[in-house]
Amino acid sequence: MDPATKTIIRTGRKFEQVLLGARKVFMADGFEGASVDDIAKAAGVSKATLYSYFPDKRLLFMEVVRSECLRQAEDAVELADFDASPQVALRFAGYAMVDIFTSDFSQRIFRVCVAESDRFPELGWEFYQSGPMVGRARLTEYLKQAVARGELKIDDFALAADQFVELCKADLFARMVFGINRDFTKAEKARVVEAAVDMFIARYGVAP
Repeated sequence: MDPATKTIIRTGRKFEQVLLGARKVFMADGFEGASVDDIAKAAGVSKATLYSYFPDKRLLFMEVVRSECLRQAEDAVELADFDASPQVALRFAGYAMVDIFTSDFSQRIFRVCVAESDRFPELGWEFYQSGPMVGRARLTEYLKQAVARGELKIDDFALAADQFVELCKADLFARMVFGINRDFTKAEKARVVEAAVDMFIARYGVAP
């Protein structure tokens, strides 16, 4: 990670104001198309104020990505019931993940991360750490609890968590990445998530 990220000041009454303005501009114009002038205008602050928080546009973009990914992950976890059965908990997790990675924000950010990966590798790392890795950690935590209760049998928790995530991406993710579809119906999401849960339980479930 670029050491310069440590210079970000995440306090002050206008910090969130700057982030909201930047999110709006980045979503509309992408990373390259977004200008500092437009971001300052959208945030309702001066360029001097913006630079006092973020001395570099890259740092601002990374903070927008980080904060939004964390918000989505925390929202999903907050509603999760870690005492629920694997069938219930995994179904909830599956739908939450699909809703996140098919959201307009996630699709736009994913494309920017891929497009900028050579020139801006730390952006991809920030996205990965703030999004997928947070979800993976929470899912791994649940799987360990389910194993302790005797509901699942898993040796490699990280691999099992990754496998479930990939099962939930079946068909949908490829169609999204290649621009075939940007919106998915509830039925399309259910088809993938329900099958993912069934397959995961078939592999790791403990027979009554």
